[in-house]
Formats: sequence, C-alpha cells, structure tokens
Amino acid sequence: MTDDGYAKDVLVSADWVEEHLDEFQSDDPEYRLVEVDVDTEAYDEGHAPGAVGFNWETQLQDQTTRDILSKDDFEELLGSHGISEDSTVVLYGDNSNWFAAYTYWQFKYYGHDDVKLLDGGRDYWVENDYPLTDEGPDFDSVDYTAKGPFEGIRAYRDDVENAVNKGLPLVDVRSPEEFSGEILAPPGLQETAQRGGHIPGASNISWAATVNDDGTFKSPEELRELYADQGIDGDETTVAYCRIGERSSIAWFALHELLGYENTVNYDGSWTEWGNLVGAPIEQGSGDE
Repeated sequence: MTDDGYAKDVLVSADWVEEHLDEFQSDDPEYRLVEVDVDTEAYDEGHAPGAVGFNWETQLQDQTTRDILSKDDFEELLGSHGISEDSTVVLYGDNSNWFAAYTYWQFKYYGHDDVKLLDGGRDYWVENDYPLTDEGPDFDSVDYTAKGPFEGIRAYRDDVENAVNKGLPLVDVRSPEEFSGEILAPPGLQETAQRGGHIPGASNISWAATVNDDGTFKSPEELRELYADQGIDGDETTVAYCRIGERSSIAWFALHELLGYENTVNYDGSWTEWGNLVGAPIEQGSGDE
C-alpha cells in the first residue's frame, strides 16, 4: 500500500499492484483489478494481467438518461465479473484515471468498503513497462449485494441551486476555455450543452492541477494549498463538477478521499445538465474580470 500522509488509504502504487498480480489473476474474489476506459480499445490491445475491462460509456452509466447504474445493474455488473462486496478492488484507467475515479465514486455510492485507485492510472503502468497482456480473465460469477445508495457524496440540481444561493464553494474542473464559455466541450468530444459558461460563483481549478506530470496525485500539502488558494478548506460543503461528471470525480477524490474533506459532493449531472436547464443562472468569462 502507501504511507503518504493522505487522509485515507485509497491509493496503491504500480509496484504494489505488480507484487499482487497472482492474487488479481486468481479465481478467488479476494482481489480484483479493473481497468475502466471510455471505450475498451486500449484494454483489448493490452492491460495488466488479471484486469477486468469496463467500458465507461456502455457499462457504467446510461447514455440516454445521463444517470449512473441502478443498484440492481451495479450488482449484476460486478457479480458477473467475479467481484464480491468483500473484494479488495483496485481501479485504474485512461486519462489519468478520469473514468476510474468516476467508477470509484460509484463504488462508494453503493457502499463498497475496500476500493482503491492505482496511482497514475493506465498511462503510468504502460509507460513504465509494467506487465501487459491481451488476454481477458474468465472469473466465475459471484453474488454481489450492494449497500446504500449513500447520497451524501452526490449532488443533484437542487443541491447546486442551494450552493449558489448560499455562496458555498463550487469547483469547476474543466479547462479555462470551457469555464469561460468560449467552447462547450474539449476538442473532439461531444457538445452536450446548449449554453457555455459556468455556474455562478464557481472557482476554476482544473482536474489536471491535482496530478503530477506522470499522472500520479500531488502530495497532501500541494493539494491542500491548491484548494486553499481558492478559499476551499473543507469547512463548507464543496460541489465539484465538469461536463459529464468524470473529470470532477478526480477533484472529488482529491478533496474527499485524499484530503478527508468529508463535505465534498460530486455533481455528476454537471454542465450537461446545468447548461441545458431553462432559466438556470450562468456566468461567462474567466471570473477574474
């Protein structure tokens, strides 16, 4: 594991995962390794031995309703891949763990106790020449019984409206161009909102500011300073959001899990919902004017 000063023991190193590859490849569900990507093309080309591959787009959320999995569907997905509620699950994925962090948040929403992120994600694993295989595991199905849902880590539209009205901290983790309203989505990605801009009062603290150049998370001291510079210290409920909820999961993870700011919630509706709401207040520009 790690002894790094973070509030919770929720990160594992690539070395630790490599040392436990035998357990991750065993049919015994005690340990499970899961790669989560926006699609499974990269996984199919090569992944850590024993890793199950989840397609974020088709398996972990509903494209039509823009919602996370139902409790029944979550139980079915995990149980069918040999994951039990008692498994130690390590998640990793592309884009510095965007989609793995979203999955981690969903695991916590449904009460999975022992789940962790591989620090640095898929890119770190591949670029540092850790073992890869193109063979997928074939684990026996098990019964999975979820808890919750635990709504205390999730924000809905009403919660965001309340945060705006009360002047509570909002963290917009998108690019400055998205935040200002100059663009509606990162280049090459679907524009899911009608209007550009940001939620009034939000601070633009990019998800990328929470990680080092190699994709590993910054130290607790660096993270604390990053958010404190914008007046965020965990004393008030803090709402993280992005375009579709995956990048904001990185901020939620940094704040809630690594810094221990328990009153942090992820607004998974994010700009896809807010930017399409009739009458919802929107600000444009950098916020520095």
